[in-house]
Amino acid sequence: MRERPLRVWLVQQGVWAMSLESMPLASGYLKATALRDERIAAAMEIEIHNFDGGATLFGMANELFATGAPDVVAFSVLGWNYQEFAALTETFKQINPDGWAVFGGNHVSQQAKRVFGMHPSVDVVVNGEGEFTFRDLLLARLDQESVRSLHGIDGISFRNDAGEVVTTKDRQRIENLDEIPSPFLTGAIPLTDKDGRFPYDVALLETNRGCPYKCSFCYWGGAVGQQVRRFSRERLRGEIELFAQHKVHTLVLCDANFGMMPSDLEFVEDVIAMREKYGHPRSIEASWAKNKSATFHKIVKLMKDAGLHSSFTLALQTLDDDTLDLMARRNMKVNDWESLAEWLGKEGLDCYAELIWGAPGETVETFMKGYDRLANHVSRVAVYPMLILPNTTYHTDRKRFGLVTVRGNTDDFEYLLSHDTMSPRDNQYMHRFIFVSRLIAENPVFRYLWGPMRTLGGITQSELIRSLMDFFENDAHPGTEPFRAGMVNSFTDSDVLAPVMTRLYGSDEAKDMLCRWWDESVIPLVPESVRSIVDTIFRFDLLTLPAYTIPGRDPSTRFANETLPEVQIDGDGYYVWRDIWNGFDVPAFTLALLREEPCEQLLTETVSSVYYKVGADRFLPSTNHEEIIYYMGRLETQLVRPRRGRLSGRTQQGGKR
Repeated sequence: MRERPLRVWLVQQGVWAMSLESMPLASGYLKATALRDERIAAAMEIEIHNFDGGATLFGMANELFATGAPDVVAFSVLGWNYQEFAALTETFKQINPDGWAVFGGNHVSQQAKRVFGMHPSVDVVVNGEGEFTFRDLLLARLDQESVRSLHGIDGISFRNDAGEVVTTKDRQRIENLDEIPSPFLTGAIPLTDKDGRFPYDVALLETNRGCPYKCSFCYWGGAVGQQVRRFSRERLRGEIELFAQHKVHTLVLCDANFGMMPSDLEFVEDVIAMREKYGHPRSIEASWAKNKSATFHKIVKLMKDAGLHSSFTLALQTLDDDTLDLMARRNMKVNDWESLAEWLGKEGLDCYAELIWGAPGETVETFMKGYDRLANHVSRVAVYPMLILPNTTYHTDRKRFGLVTVRGNTDDFEYLLSHDTMSPRDNQYMHRFIFVSRLIAENPVFRYLWGPMRTLGGITQSELIRSLMDFFENDAHPGTEPFRAGMVNSFTDSDVLAPVMTRLYGSDEAKDMLCRWWDESVIPLVPESVRSIVDTIFRFDLLTLPAYTIPGRDPSTRFANETLPEVQIDGDGYYVWRDIWNGFDVPAFTLALLREEPCEQLLTETVSSVYYKVGADRFLPSTNHEEIIYYMGRLETQLVRPRRGRLSGRTQQGGKR
């Protein structure tokens, strides 16, 4: 008889360093599925160890193994944690040589030969969906099977006694997703901390699995080119209600194409119903369907009418036809995006677009042409460098494209140096562009400025970004040095953006630097007749950055910070800077300009207060642009709507401004 339960640890690590945890959804699925088996529940103790992106290797090892090691340790592996998790398996084997070390996740699926060759301390690699595969591994451990003789378990790779890599037959994908127990309804993922609060930045949720597309750069859960399978409406409604009861502000959906099917409309209807009942959730973030169908438009209208927020995404990746062909994305009908972007903008809805720099076929000229074409409709453009991921077409067919890559120094992604249509010099230049674009357009520092600069000032978005690039390179002021260094180092270090962005959001010195650039490099290029208008918009954008001050800085900043009095609106806390804005209604003016409506009458100056949602520090210094947008300052006319809650006078400790 076994004297003690076998111990099983599930280990995850998020990509960002944050004050709140990232929800360990993958580990929650594994734990809930394993514990549904009566033998496992009776004989094993399963723990989730969840680390954020700022955790060091030594810190994780010390927390995991300071008092010993489990019998089985399983890691959810992605490119950013591959090296650290591999090192942790070495430590694990030193403490428990007979323990099983299991790797699963997109980055290692179907990559066993490389994993075992680099890291002999890894015993098993899970290929594909892991819930029932992991359950079967635990049952094999209970049956005292050898980790070298797991031939009867589908969907894994291991080494036999001769050291040869054995890959068993693929496990069939899970057709009925409700067979996977809910990690929330079962309690596998705790939804409160020791103080009874929801401990995560957002709630992660899957409504479906699978993706009908086969993009050359993507390996979405190993389910590319697959039929979409859904969780039931009843199950999802129960999960939504549980989150609503815990006052979760944002649901982030881990689906490849949300908004594609009629059942997605039902999901949104259920979210709205729970919000009406409990006051939460307040927003949905998703990877929206590439082809925007009638269902998508119904969802958007429903969310707008209900005041349910989202950042609607145009995941275009490139606008160059030849590059789209090589990406295998021409079948997505993305040419309809311009009318959609125009419609979203005129509806006053948050929308952002995604582009990838470095795709085979792309050049600097074609990219900039596409960037400005896109920015004419959607100013919030997220640009990311192309990464070559395992199991993708670009990875398996690299010679066809002439790819030259290098592994990251702090992660295991393959970064592009060059290919047939991209020289190393062009790539270096574009990485500097990406850094500045992400800094001020994606996150975003400027929200209302871009359209008026284009239509009134005659300066495109890429020209404005490149102007700031030149300023960073040439300005001699000491305060510019961190930005110049970040721009230069962004090609070799993917982690430089967050601390620089935090400095820009949280210090007067950095905002003064932007004002210097604006006054010296930009305003002289703007026609005199509209200078005062665009200058007012520029000042408004800076004033309405989130209420955040870099820790350790003097709190008597000129810009909004956490010393402001706090009020409650619809159950959420807001810092309020009373009567600080003496200018025209910038949001109303820019929306009218976009709609090509008369807007001169909106230039009347008024005195207004600005409201900043409390909690921006939870998302800084991360680069989570989808969440930080909710913490931008807003005028009262933007904040208080009919049917919404009224302002209360509760004030927290802090001085009046």
